[in-house]
Amino acid sequence: MKKSIFSMVFALVFGLTATATEPTKTDKKEVKTESSKVTWKAYKVTGSHTGTIDLKSGALHFDGDKLTGGEFVVDMPTITVTDLEGEYKGKLEGHLKSDDFFGVANHATSKLVFTKVEATGKNAYEVTGDLTIKGITKAVTFDLSVYGSKATASLKVDRTNYDVKYGSGSFFDNLGDKTIYDEFDLVVDLEF
Repeated sequence: MKKSIFSMVFALVFGLTATATEPTKTDKKEVKTESSKVTWKAYKVTGSHTGTIDLKSGALHFDGDKLTGGEFVVDMPTITVTDLEGEYKGKLEGHLKSDDFFGVANHATSKLVFTKVEATGKNAYEVTGDLTIKGITKAVTFDLSVYGSKATASLKVDRTNYDVKYGSGSFFDNLGDKTIYDEFDLVVDLEF
C-alpha cells in the first residue's frame, strides 16, 4: 500500500512539474499594414515638420488577451512629408532619404523587436524593444495600448543614437535657427 501511494505522489509531483514548464502557446496576430499608420514629427528652432512612413510588416504576440511581444519592419523609402507641398515637400523628402538623415539607399528598412512587455493597467503596457535604424540597434521604452483589434503607441526617438546627426546642436556649433532637435516623435496606430 505504501508503495502504491508513493508511486501516485511521485507521478503527481513530476506530472505537475512537467506541465508547469511547458511553454505557453502564443497567438501571433499579423498587422494589417495597409490600414495601420506611422506618423512622425520632428522639431527645429523655427518650427516642426510632420509626415508618415509605411510599415513593411509587423505582428503582435498575445497569450490569450495579454500582449507578450511584437516585431515590426518599417519601409524607409516610403518616408513622406505631410506639412509641405510642391518643391519644398520634394526637397525635404529627398533630404530625409539621403545619407544626411536615414540613408535609405543603403538602409531600406528599420526594425523594432519587443524584448520586454509589462502590463501597467487594463489594455495598457510598458514596452521595451530593440530599435534598429541605419544598422544601429538601441533599446527604447514606450507605452502601448490595445483595444480589440487595434493598438496605439507613441515614442520619442533620439536620432543621434542612430548616427543621424545633421543639424544637431549636440554635434555642431553656431547653427542658430538652423538647429534641428535630436528627438523626434513617432505615433503608431495599428490594426491587426
